[in-house]
Amino acid sequence: MSIVGQDFQGLTYDDYYNMEDDGNRYELIDGELYAMAAPSIRHQEILGNLFLEIRTFLKGEKKCRVFIAPVDVRLNHQKKDDTVVQPDLIVVCDPSKTEDGKSVKGAPDFVVEIFSSSTRKRDIQIKLPKYKKAGVKEIWLIEPDTEMVMVFKPEYGDENMARIYTTDEEITLSILPELTISTNDIFAGVVTEED
Repeated sequence: MSIVGQDFQGLTYDDYYNMEDDGNRYELIDGELYAMAAPSIRHQEILGNLFLEIRTFLKGEKKCRVFIAPVDVRLNHQKKDDTVVQPDLIVVCDPSKTEDGKSVKGAPDFVVEIFSSSTRKRDIQIKLPKYKKAGVKEIWLIEPDTEMVMVFKPEYGDENMARIYTTDEEITLSILPELTISTNDIFAGVVTEED
């Protein structure tokens, strides 16, 4: 399927999966196709730091697996299958969700989105509610400019309530309670725009 001259609404995972590769990345949300810009170096450094912390912890016999984008996450694969997102980082603890080797079928246990100027609005207004509705157990939204981490968990009660973490704080993952990550480690060595 070519995307040139196509209507990008009403698409399904099959349409998305069978698109010709044009060298760009896309997400499919409620049947609508969204182009994704390449991430900044700062974004990638934060992602690398976080991946290293979680991957090191999971090394060995643990059943959970950590993935970084691009990995297709099919949030409503059993229904319309019209939403395919690529969070920056995910942890999946149910092996049946990754058994086809192509995508994650259903909600990951943990999702991280790192803001950029082109994704901030979509991450907050569109993707965050989708993650909550799909049953993601913990969601982190990371603001690189202020070095802030917003953590959303169902146990906080109000679905819009987040715990905010900044410099010199520790965050314990609810799905991996033995793992605590320092905000200093998340942002360690990350270049700033002045660098």
